[in-house]
Amino acid sequence: RCHQRSVAMLDIPFPPFLAFLGSLGVLCVALVGAWCQHWRGGFSLDGTSRTFNWHPVLMVTGLVVLYGAAALVYRIPATWSGPKLPWKLLHGGLALAAFLLTVLGLAAVFSFHNSNGTPNMYSLHSWMGLATVLLFSCQWAAGFGAFLLPWAPAWLRQLYKPIHVFFGSTILLLSVASCVSGINEKLFFSLKNGTSQYKLLPAEAVFANTLGMLILLFGVLVVAALARPSWKRPDPDSLDSRQ
Repeated sequence: RCHQRSVAMLDIPFPPFLAFLGSLGVLCVALVGAWCQHWRGGFSLDGTSRTFNWHPVLMVTGLVVLYGAAALVYRIPATWSGPKLPWKLLHGGLALAAFLLTVLGLAAVFSFHNSNGTPNMYSLHSWMGLATVLLFSCQWAAGFGAFLLPWAPAWLRQLYKPIHVFFGSTILLLSVASCVSGINEKLFFSLKNGTSQYKLLPAEAVFANTLGMLILLFGVLVVAALARPSWKRPDPDSLDSRQ
């Protein structure tokens, strides 16, 4: 009985959870923008560090928040009945928007590096980030071919669906890891002088570390929502649905 009560207390309805998660995503975007504006000099397209500042904002917005939103489309109860095509288009559209913002974010960091003679792709953060983007592009293209093109056979969709779901969660976790490692790398590069060394934990370090923890929390909550059985879209081909 106690176990049943504990499970019932943890059985949170999806809509309030989604509202909280959406607020957390907006907060992450707002905080990364505030960090770049207040401590890193703002935004520009002149090839200076202000061009680089578009990189963290676009990556967090696209690769984490919008990608997480796309992943949770089929957890919305309204998607469980009626035509599925509009929700497929929403899922694919959000993922495509996330991918486009991610490409712009990569363009910003490459432009900054090339303008300042900084080598590209030498850090673990850059390797992991580029691998995530390449995997993301393959995931979107494969999903488009399997689930949106009308001539994809049903057996192919059934075969590819669990693979698509697995890599969806994997890409989100890689995105979070890339963003958190990028924040840490930027702090190490920026906080060097005697009065604001990273190890002294100045205000910027506290702010950016908090941002990293919130991004991590967002990713963990999205993956937890994807894994929760009661929030999954019922499969019309399953035994329970037929019964």
